[in-house]
Amino acid sequence: MHPLDIDQLRTLVAIAESGSFTRAADHVHKTQSAVSMQMKRLEERIGREIFAKAGRGVRLTDDGERLLDYARRIVRLQSECLATFDEGDLAGRVRLGLPDDYVDRYLPEILGRFARTHPRAEVTVICEPTDMLAERIADGDIDLAIVTEARGRRTVETIRTEALLWVTSSRHAVHTEQPVPLALGRPACNWRRVAIEALERGGRQSRILFVSWNSTAVGAAVLAGLAVSVLPESAVRPGMRVLGPQDGFSALPACRIGLLRHRAEEPNPLADILAGQIRQCLDNLGLAAE
Repeated sequence: MHPLDIDQLRTLVAIAESGSFTRAADHVHKTQSAVSMQMKRLEERIGREIFAKAGRGVRLTDDGERLLDYARRIVRLQSECLATFDEGDLAGRVRLGLPDDYVDRYLPEILGRFARTHPRAEVTVICEPTDMLAERIADGDIDLAIVTEARGRRTVETIRTEALLWVTSSRHAVHTEQPVPLALGRPACNWRRVAIEALERGGRQSRILFVSWNSTAVGAAVLAGLAVSVLPESAVRPGMRVLGPQDGFSALPACRIGLLRHRAEEPNPLADILAGQIRQCLDNLGLAAE
């Protein structure tokens, strides 16, 4: 039997992660027709249909899902093997900052992927609010930062957009209280300003009950049924209920997540590679708002 083509498997993974042949073509640096031909040959190789029509697009068949699981493992193992034996593999240190709002959702995928491709590199992670990370970038204390993009910060590269949501405990009715008790960030927090302005426009009174720059602490106040808060879609946790206009909470502006880079005199190839992987990871993750 002829072996599977690793390039075809890599393209299959790209299609599954990006959600379309067109976006996958960009990821694997091929034309859309070349991607379609690769998938046709892969179907011929295994003798099964990988894709089935779903409206105007396509979806993976059951056989396609089974193959995808193997494809991911094969592609990952190849990358790890090459990184292990590549004498030119980069070593050194890269420093990454991000608010703790994004740690649980983004960091495992980012660190896992970077560790597989660059096992000899050291990554230092710093969790602080966006304003403090921006200062660290300016001072050269860190190389990269995933931040909440705010108005007036022109150097931020937008890499993801999510819905910003009102949340409360699914087991309590604290959102019905007047004034509405809130758990929010410190006064400089952009989400705090947006939340209070939205309530004022809707004619609802509120009071700040709990303040912290730590999203885990804010989430604890919400889950305990003490207060209402605002979180990006990816940070909503089990036990939280999303509030909407039917509950008296108007829609909030989208949350734009960006990447900040320190432009050092000496180039840092590891920072360049990690930046590229962060863009791909956040682009591929679900729950993004258009």
